[in-house]
Amino acid sequence: MASAIQQLRGLTRGFVGLGEHGDAIGSIAQQVHDGDTITVRALGNFGIRFLGIDTPEISFGLPGAPDVFRSTGSAPWEEFLSDPFAADVPAFPAPLDAALEAHLLARVGPGAATNHRRHAEAAQRALEHMIEQDAQAMGWADSASVEFFLAFAREVTDGYGRFLAYVNRNQTDPLDPAPRPLTYNERMLATGLACPYFIWPNVNPFRRQGSLLGSVPAPGTANDVAEGDAALREARAAVRTARANGIGIFDPADPLRLEPFELRFLARRTPPSRWVIALDRNDVVLLPPEQYLQIPNSEDRLFVPEEYVPLFVERGWRRA
Repeated sequence: MASAIQQLRGLTRGFVGLGEHGDAIGSIAQQVHDGDTITVRALGNFGIRFLGIDTPEISFGLPGAPDVFRSTGSAPWEEFLSDPFAADVPAFPAPLDAALEAHLLARVGPGAATNHRRHAEAAQRALEHMIEQDAQAMGWADSASVEFFLAFAREVTDGYGRFLAYVNRNQTDPLDPAPRPLTYNERMLATGLACPYFIWPNVNPFRRQGSLLGSVPAPGTANDVAEGDAALREARAAVRTARANGIGIFDPADPLRLEPFELRFLARRTPPSRWVIALDRNDVVLLPPEQYLQIPNSEDRLFVPEEYVPLFVERGWRRA
């Protein structure tokens, strides 16, 4: 079945039909609420992009063919990541920051693609297993019975038409049939199989947000805010524990060589575009996108999309 929301040549479009009314599809008269509102149902599937995490890519488009997704364990990917700065590879619009290029060169090379695919498969299997365990716990007899609860943050969808959400099993009673577990987002971080990927303003869906400007943390308070927010504090702690225990992407014998967003911007031949705030200190500085390495641990980075940077500057933050 096709996606209910799709992106085509930069245009996000959707497909819906008249909504349900009782046990059947409602009539036009029943589903037209007023002159600017109708009730509809989706015609197709929705994708969900888990907020707060980023797992290695199972497949992705290579330079020159971005719409053709190939397994990251395939020979073309192995060839590309063996030397993504080779003369026959399309160049970046401008040279990358020298420190960033040196960082990437130290992590690419032979085996980088298969390393990424191994970690991607591990994350995929782990999520499948979590959902299967939840289906058993909830007594869902088949896949048609599986239901999810979504908690949205500021932005409900991304540019690809996917929901942006924190996801859990749909459990009406938080204690029955068993205490509700953490969201899949949080569970994946705890397994060490996902990288943290905190992007403002989609950080915590349960905190009331007023205006966008009012939601910008005051300069010099980022660590206070991060430590004062229980969900964010515990997510960051889970990553530190996974690193200390050497599990998943932190396995010292086979660590993840490229973070997923690094693989993506290498393939797209576009430098990173989100500015970065350090969550491990009370700073007043927004770091330029290519300087995210100045914050070594990924759980200490809060990414700020470029379109929101003026709000932070207005609040008193300073561009580095």
